[in-house]
Amino acid sequence: MAPAAELTVGQVAARSGVAVSALHFYEARGLIRSHRTSGNQRRYGRDVLRRVAIIKIAQEVGISLAEIATALQSLPEGRTPTRDDWRLLSTAWRDGLDRKIGQLKKLRDGLTDCIGCGCMSIDKCPLRNKDDRLAREGTGARRLVLPSLGSRREGA
Repeated sequence: MAPAAELTVGQVAARSGVAVSALHFYEARGLIRSHRTSGNQRRYGRDVLRRVAIIKIAQEVGISLAEIATALQSLPEGRTPTRDDWRLLSTAWRDGLDRKIGQLKKLRDGLTDCIGCGCMSIDKCPLRNKDDRLAREGTGARRLVLPSLGSRREGA
């Protein structure tokens, strides 16, 4: 028996391990597409299973849904993404991931230095307030000061 050419939302959810609500969300964001039957039921092409797999893998490594949507738009609609498609998508994402890894390493190393220091000196800390730039903005916790609310009184 040949597999069905089209899948229901429940079949896609069961095969992909993704909740029906997530599939609806992906569709609303333009990541996947379906069409409606005469009875107004969603039907998906079989290619959607590979697309959902790509979405989930990309999300797991920190790719935003906006970036995923842009990448998926480069693929032909209705065709199951191939290994070559995946190679193109993942290679394009690699540079961004390398930048994020560099930023995270810098953050980790900075926190390690801060934890080791233990000074808690906000006014002299080379990580928190390098060259005391915030002193020019006034006294107090400048990063925590909210913009003025004008004449609004508390509780008013």
